Amino acid sequence: MDLLYCFKIEDPSGEFEPGTELLDALFLDYSSFYERESRRIWHTVYASTREEADSLRDKVVAMSDEWKELGVDFETGDVFELHKSEWADAWKKYFTPVEISDNLLINPAWMPPAPKAGQKVLSIDTGMSFGTGQHPTTFYCLKKIDQFASGGGAMLDAGCGSGILAAAAALLGYDVVDAFDFDPEAVRMSAENFTLNKVSEKIGLSVGDAGVYPGRAEKYDLVCANILGHLLITFRFNIVKWLKPDAHLVLAGILEKDFDRVSDAFAEAGLVELERETIREWTGGVFRLAK
Repeated sequence: MDLLYCFKIEDPSGEFEPGTELLDALFLDYSSFYERESRRIWHTVYASTREEADSLRDKVVAMSDEWKELGVDFETGDVFELHKSEWADAWKKYFTPVEISDNLLINPAWMPPAPKAGQKVLSIDTGMSFGTGQHPTTFYCLKKIDQFASGGGAMLDAGCGSGILAAAAALLGYDVVDAFDFDPEAVRMSAENFTLNKVSEKIGLSVGDAGVYPGRAEKYDLVCANILGHLLITFRFNIVKWLKPDAHLVLAGILEKDFDRVSDAFAEAGLVELERETIREWTGGVFRLAK
């Protein structure tokens, strides 16, 4: 039969390199999926026979205690069968359409959309690298982009990942949309998703770092920074420079336990918190410059 035998390994550490180095040391045939927002990693190990897969799984499990001392705490699943023809697209089962509002539907590019009347459809192809809007931090940002879209204006997607926020802003009618990410692979993926949604000409896209990104001379009406909490704190004074006097700043990518510290840091930079929302362990919030 045209089968592969596989097992999955979940690595919640958020650090990609240590786990892959350990798997490489065992000379395993595997692929990896990294969810950008939660920083969780999944590896799928492949074998040509069930016996080989069982043996490889036993080897990974046997080494788990030793690897924990190195900061890698793998959670190993059971062996399962996979048709070779499905191998390249097996990861797509994790993603389904996400309705943000009556105005916006996020739809995986490999599925036919079924929008409501008047609902914009944003197609996303993650390329096995970045999120499709299902993670709480991305979902929160998309809701805020929709909420503030009626005024048009200029929007910045800081740390754009797959480009989902910038693409949504362009579809929802913002007059100016810019996006950047420090990772060239993320910028490449964003460009592909902008082309997929026919919004490339509406979005300024670049490789950049939130600590030094200059923004635009006219500044922005809405800035979404879906970046890890400690980076938001580090870069807060540059982030504030991007805002018009009445602009909204949406911060996400922050664990609930860290949000007070982020909010206090932005208060020090001259902003006031207008709201916050926690979905599972992730919290997002909206800020404005103090009057």
